[in-house]
Amino acid sequence: MTDAPKENKPKIGRKILTWLGAVGLFLLELIKVLVLAGVTIVLVRYFLFKPFYVKGASMEPNFYDHEYLIIDELTYRFRPPERGEVIVFKYPENPKDFFLKRIVGLPGERVKVAEGKITIYNQEFPEGKILDEPYLVGDITVGEKSTNLGPEQYFVLGDNRANSYDSRRFGAIDKSLIVGRSLFRGWPLNRIEFFKAPTY
Repeated sequence: MTDAPKENKPKIGRKILTWLGAVGLFLLELIKVLVLAGVTIVLVRYFLFKPFYVKGASMEPNFYDHEYLIIDELTYRFRPPERGEVIVFKYPENPKDFFLKRIVGLPGERVKVAEGKITIYNQEFPEGKILDEPYLVGDITVGEKSTNLGPEQYFVLGDNRANSYDSRRFGAIDKSLIVGRSLFRGWPLNRIEFFKAPTY
């Protein structure tokens, strides 16, 4: 009778060690998954897609204050920005600030703002073509400006032309300042949308 407990002790010890080993393996696998997920999130967050909160009224009525956007940082590594795309870029005079505007003029073009309209001059339209802008809702482009764009420069404007600080004031922006294009609106829920460039 007195020897029975002694025989059970090694069995109990082995069970505890087995259980501890299983818990240890589970924790190790959990740590691996969490690290992998964290690395993936960081890579996606900093190299592919970036969240962006709209601030101000310069892009109304297409983008309102406090809307939540996802910015695609990958596409422009494979192709140049296109006219009509809404982009996020670093403000030329203070790269810590980020702006949301629409591309109107492309590299090598001349962009003329006059009489409430945008006229584009390029190889296809050497005499100029007035830009049809379907995304504007009864808004005209105020101001007078003519800009010749360099090989890596873009002319950008806000959709709320009467209330936008854009290339009419600070000039063309360099491609190196562009962070990416607006891909998706995730908030508010009633305005969820994937974006594509308009057809001119």
